[in-house]
Amino acid sequence: MSENTYQPAKVWVWDPEAKGNGAKTNRPFAGPTHEKNLPVGKHPLQLYSLGTPNGQKVTILLEELLALNVNDAEYDAWLIRIGEGDQFSSGFVDANPNSKIPALSDHSATPPIRVFESGHILLYLAEKFGHFLPKDTPKRTETLNWLFWLQGSAPYLGGGLGHFYHYAPEKIEYAINRFTLEAKRQLDVLDRQLAGNRYLAGDDCTIADIATWPWYGNLVLNNQYGAAEFLDVQSYKNVQRWAQEIAQRPAVIRGRKVNRVMGEPADQLHERHDASDFDTHTQDKKA
Repeated sequence: MSENTYQPAKVWVWDPEAKGNGAKTNRPFAGPTHEKNLPVGKHPLQLYSLGTPNGQKVTILLEELLALNVNDAEYDAWLIRIGEGDQFSSGFVDANPNSKIPALSDHSATPPIRVFESGHILLYLAEKFGHFLPKDTPKRTETLNWLFWLQGSAPYLGGGLGHFYHYAPEKIEYAINRFTLEAKRQLDVLDRQLAGNRYLAGDDCTIADIATWPWYGNLVLNNQYGAAEFLDVQSYKNVQRWAQEIAQRPAVIRGRKVNRVMGEPADQLHERHDASDFDTHTQDKKA
């Protein structure tokens, strides 16, 4: 019999000090908590983000576009520290009413176009610049199949397995079992798809791979949650092959450093305003 004696109240009341209810990162209501404008740099694309898996999606795509000499994809990446509540500033709420990173502002238009939700930012940039999204209808549709699969699946991995296995202050067997089951099912979905395909949608790297790799690639390479052994990720041979191949792409190596505040100092570029910043402004250089 479980020792958990918790019973839900008739009406839930938010306690910012309770476990799992941290007021810095989340609240049960929307809107800004303080007035602060977002900075604007020299490039048309202004990104406000943090180097989480969702943030890495966008910086990897931007670096991939720049590697193809798409010069109009140059961008300023500003750090949003969600642990300090930066996402609740008036400027960020204007950029994304949902107060979640990443948010993009495209100043190549007047007035600037706001783009939020990481999957939509990828779609917006792929369509704007004509890369990483096939124009052929069947291939385009297959790419979008997997992009939307990721958008629906990742919350089970991050908010589910990642939260209860890695972050939660208490290890709850029911919750860990529930989300482990789903995480392994999703890994099997990917493994079966990648058995007959180099990339998720076929022979070419697309926004489907760029969206999925920061979540599942980092997971199976044990760069996230420390759950690789627990999930027996080595048994997903095709996902391993795919994850390792993408991890070696120079644009991926650069993109996952941007707005990153954890890990090796050499892998942390808190803000990015020029390509030369990778050589001069990572935390090891600044230290």
